[in-house]
Amino acid sequence: MISPSHPAEEYGELQQLVDDLYEVNPSQAVRRVDVLVRAEVNDLSPDLMEVVELLPAGSYKRYRLCDQLNSIITAHGWAYLYGTVE
Repeated sequence: MISPSHPAEEYGELQQLVDDLYEVNPSQAVRRVDVLVRAEVNDLSPDLMEVVELLPAGSYKRYRLCDQLNSIITAHGWAYLYGTVE
């Protein structure tokens, strides 16, 4: 069981996902399906996959994707456990 007083082992994995998506072209837009596929390639935990799966359909520039992911993370109360993204 994860203690709420300590970050999870997966802390920072969503940040890595975002960095991976925009590594080649930081100004590009990525589609929701691209985020889902990359999350599966990165083998995210079930909780983090849930965050990604809750993304609305559409295309995302980096700042918008981060806003969406951070909103989902915060709504679940997981910001301290898994970290936010930028």
